[in-house]
Amino acid sequence: MTPLTRHSAMGLRQLLERREVSAVEVVQAHLDHIAASDGHLSAFLRVTGEQALAHAADVDRRITAGEPTGTLAGVPLALKDVLATRGIETTCGSKILESYRPPYDATVVRRLREADAIVVGKTNMDEFAMGSSCENSAFFPTRNPWDLERVPGGSSGGSVAAVAAGHVPLAIGTDTGGSIRQPAAFTGLVGVKPTYGTVSRYGLIAFASSLDQAGPIARTVTDAAWLLEAMSGHDPLDSTSIPEALPGLRGTLEAGVDGLRVGVVREFLGTDGLQAGVKARVTEAIDRLAELGADVVEVSLPHAVYGVSAYYLIAPSECSSNLSRYDGVRYGLRCDGSTAEAMMAATREAGFGAEVKRRIMIGTYALSAGYYDAYYAQAQRVRTLILRDFAAAHERCDVLVSPTAPTTAFRLGDKVSDPLAMYLNDVFTIPSSLAGSPAMSLPVGLDDDGLPVGLQIMAPVLCEPVMLRVARALESDLGFDPAPRGPNSLTEVAA
Repeated sequence: MTPLTRHSAMGLRQLLERREVSAVEVVQAHLDHIAASDGHLSAFLRVTGEQALAHAADVDRRITAGEPTGTLAGVPLALKDVLATRGIETTCGSKILESYRPPYDATVVRRLREADAIVVGKTNMDEFAMGSSCENSAFFPTRNPWDLERVPGGSSGGSVAAVAAGHVPLAIGTDTGGSIRQPAAFTGLVGVKPTYGTVSRYGLIAFASSLDQAGPIARTVTDAAWLLEAMSGHDPLDSTSIPEALPGLRGTLEAGVDGLRVGVVREFLGTDGLQAGVKARVTEAIDRLAELGADVVEVSLPHAVYGVSAYYLIAPSECSSNLSRYDGVRYGLRCDGSTAEAMMAATREAGFGAEVKRRIMIGTYALSAGYYDAYYAQAQRVRTLILRDFAAAHERCDVLVSPTAPTTAFRLGDKVSDPLAMYLNDVFTIPSSLAGSPAMSLPVGLDDDGLPVGLQIMAPVLCEPVMLRVARALESDLGFDPAPRGPNSLTEVAA
């Protein structure tokens, strides 16, 4: 019999609807699994077991009474600790917010609670979502369930580790330049960055406001589509929320790819540093799409090669502005100082980690008088060129495909002293973030070391249905098993 902790979210929902198991039993099984094995991973910053069991008991009561329940009723869920949760510490993986308890829920959190998803805890992350390995957390690094000596990716490292480990079937991550897709690729999961503006940013603590977007992490495409339906929609509290609703996501999942036009991004498959095992699995997946009936062609995104450079001017500039609010006066950490200026300096020195300070300084410089036009404004012009590249490519193709990341998961500590090497993990994911269009990662096999490889699928704005349809067709064909395995996996170590 399959343990409850290895069921998909949809599978758990079916068991609950048939009364074969109670919501309390489902949640307790996942809490027990967290207690038994998260010591090996450090996926969670805090577990909210008491509240989760109380919510599950209320779901059971309503099911028994024949009262309405939400679409995710009884399904355990983890939240990246960048989303505000009322009365529950929300730290962004930073010492500067270590004791912060928001007085409100983020819109995404509210919608998921209304859908009766059971929040079991807040997951670890790179501080303020700045990182690609989950080693920049102010508290501790998170490990990859496939190999405990490797990183899970970042910045949503805790969320992907929790889902891959079976601690929860669903989690929320955020993606600014690849922070859902890259860690999903590293851990053999489905991770979706929706169209910018389809998911509310109200209560999502800001890193780069023109790029940040929350999205689903799951073990199957169907579960990811289901979760995205529950969390998306217009929000008047978010000025960047678009009024158009996403079309139905699950109705066309099984439509297949026959006749769809798939564009292979020439610049991405020819990139220096692309690991041989990654290229092999991605190429095989593209070949399978052609065999399934897709019309596969080569396309070009000529300005994508400048994406990393543009991103690391735009995102730090917005970060410099957004993080100026952490001054020791209004909330969060406060250190003593003989003057207001000394207090603020001491607070920010003690509260921010090295990577956050690096990006604040880059952004402040790029926005300063005499340099704004040369750096920030020029980066925005490059962003426009990249957006036009995507528009031209999508005139020919329904979706574009590429590797999600140039390598599989690397070892803990390998890149912490080389910021540029760390930044290049997002070389394939950054362009679609700059364009604001949807993109996702789908696991398509293992490299020679037995580590997961991700295929990135990119679609035009608001075309998540076709993107998920392509992913589902390939998922069904490949039959990838998302359970971590290998001699140093959580499965073996925690057995």
